[in-house]
Amino acid sequence: MGLGHLLHNNPDPGTDGLTIDHGAGYDVFGAVFFGGRRGRVCRRLAELSGARDGDHVLDIGCGTGYLTRRLAAVVDTGTVVGVDPSAKVLERARATTKETNCTYAVGVAESLSATDESFDVVANCLMLHHLPEELRTRALSEMWRVLRPGGRLLIGEFRPPANHLGNHLIEALTGPAMADNPLHLLEPMVADAGFVGIGSGDLHPWIRYVTASKSGVVA
Repeated sequence: MGLGHLLHNNPDPGTDGLTIDHGAGYDVFGAVFFGGRRGRVCRRLAELSGARDGDHVLDIGCGTGYLTRRLAAVVDTGTVVGVDPSAKVLERARATTKETNCTYAVGVAESLSATDESFDVVANCLMLHHLPEELRTRALSEMWRVLRPGGRLLIGEFRPPANHLGNHLIEALTGPAMADNPLHLLEPMVADAGFVGIGSGDLHPWIRYVTASKSGVVA
């Protein structure tokens, strides 16, 4: 089953991006696609986010809450809010979440309902490539807006295979948005949004991550 069968083209009028429709199927696909490493990758992403005990964290495009729950374990006495445009996928997220410091709400990356400077950490994984290019800049501006001064940003994005055969297989399974993911634009977009201290790296098998912060000091 390809990822395209689990996604809808703009079923929610609140966004022009793709949304997940079948949460259970998406989790199965993720487990297979990551070759059993999905948990390890998401735990490492939670560490790289810089989230710590007591922080308030926003996970944008949270899907079934896989990364959201790992972030909740890291912040302990803090809170994590996962937002996603698909009410259906959030039903599965709530059903599979046992962490009491973790909540979910319908929301879109390019127009967040959160107030200015209300989170210590903003994270997202495998989300930006689902947005049309013209909305990615707007989504990054929203991430900057809701972060407190000194707050931290984590982006995890799909890293296409370097070889032609692998890339062709990825396109057949997932579609062109992942196979042609322009990762070279990610760090410049983050910088243009106003973030500083930008770092990046790779997590096996498929993830390119970017970390950054919002300049200033938390009062």
